[in-house]
Amino acid sequence: MQLTAPANRTTDTNGKTRTTRTTRRTGIHDTDGMAVASFVLGLLGLLVLNVFLGPIAIALASVALWRGTARRGRALLGLGLGVADLLVLVAFMSADNTMSWSL
Repeated sequence: MQLTAPANRTTDTNGKTRTTRTTRRTGIHDTDGMAVASFVLGLLGLLVLNVFLGPIAIALASVALWRGTARRGRALLGLGLGVADLLVLVAFMSADNTMSWSL
């Protein structure tokens, strides 16, 4: 996604007005935020609410990697932690023979 700022009007030495446009790229910043959010949610999911935070971390990391984030390592860690969240959930569920787990 590329957003453009309003046109800036300047006058040169001949008295003519000229318009220039400045552009900002916000898509890369958004994907970096997604990578960091997937890492944080995956890390938190190891402790609490892993049934919700694990899939969210996986989805955010996948979207960030698909869009080409600059924080590729952080997105891969978020993806791995999201999968680990679900594996921890399955391990505790099989140990307790219930649909949820508690310490």
